Amino acid sequence: MILGAICGDIIGSVYERCNVLSMDFPLFKKLFTRFTDDTVLTVATMDCQLGKTKNYTLYYQTYGKHYRGRGYGSLFIKWMFSDEPQPYNSFGNGSAMRVSPIGWMYDSLEETLAEAQRSAEVTHNHPEGIKGAQAIAACVFLARTGKKKKEIKEYVSSTFGYDLGRTIEEIRPSYHIGANATCQGSVPEAIISFLDSTDYENAIRLAISIGGDSDTIACMAGGIAEAYYREIPDEIVNTVLDMLPQQMKEVIEEFSAKYYS
Repeated sequence: MILGAICGDIIGSVYERCNVLSMDFPLFKKLFTRFTDDTVLTVATMDCQLGKTKNYTLYYQTYGKHYRGRGYGSLFIKWMFSDEPQPYNSFGNGSAMRVSPIGWMYDSLEETLAEAQRSAEVTHNHPEGIKGAQAIAACVFLARTGKKKKEIKEYVSSTFGYDLGRTIEEIRPSYHIGANATCQGSVPEAIISFLDSTDYENAIRLAISIGGDSDTIACMAGGIAEAYYREIPDEIVNTVLDMLPQQMKEVIEEFSAKYYS
């Protein structure tokens, strides 16, 4: 089951508003942990690829309206309910949080980048919004196809211009002070969380430990980490599946059966 991004979102959901700034925290708090817009739109991306029409606008609007109150941004909400939705030049990390399934789908990096752009630009048509989505999708693709961390780091740095020369230990002390939910302000940090990690859970803990937009940073890092390590602890998987609606689980199962390799 392709669940890496979704697990990251759900684990991080508690800490977005209450940053923990530590690696030592409970993964799940039963009364507060939940899936957010990151999960909703990640599943929408999966479902869009399974459908007869690859219409991201249709699927993102449909899922957003069905799963309301999950933390959508104000501009996305306006777009979601528009009868004639148009991209709104956003460079928020919403384009990158939902894109990880695309990294599993194609045999070439070129196809992956092109599809990531298509998924982003229905809302996030700013160059930084497109770049953030492409960077996460590329990381998932490269990790899935057996590239080493050094190769992933070098490709992303040279292609997208992100500064990946920092470590989480260097980022953590001050990141939360000026943290933001832009692609350029969170995608590099999510990738570094993966690069610094030793396994899936460690990647999630590193991502959350820097503060900021915790659920989305963990979502992005989790999507890459799953593709690289190919293993998520059973306790995490089982807890997350218990929190998801049956409709979502069915889409994830179908998508995973088709593309997990």
